[in-house]
Amino acid sequence: QVQLVESGGGLVQAGGSLRLSCAASGRTWRNMGWFRQAPGKEREIVSAVSWSGGSTYYADSVKGRFTISRDNAKNTTVYLQMNSQKPEDTAVYYCASGPRVGLIDDKGKYDYWGQGTQVTVSS
Repeated sequence: QVQLVESGGGLVQAGGSLRLSCAASGRTWRNMGWFRQAPGKEREIVSAVSWSGGSTYYADSVKGRFTISRDNAKNTTVYLQMNSQKPEDTAVYYCASGPRVGLIDDKGKYDYWGQGTQVTVSS
């Protein structure tokens, strides 16, 4: 079992920054990802990091603006630093955990999900 708790969402103006955090407990040495879902749209992957931190993935829409990192020191915490935010980044952001085996950008591999945190970027 894996428990995931996100925090850090909120309202920000375009061009601003937010940092999301995801605290994982239970089975923590796993691949981790951030996904988002805007109203009327499918859930999409934003970024992911492998269990060791050695591999990362970014969607084209966030490359150069978002940075994913993880701290495995005690329990795993995964961060998503979001800079130069745009109104189209507005969505509910979800943290997810998946097994070590498999591509980190494969949404179907993620089997544990957090409750989500709202990010709203105003223009």
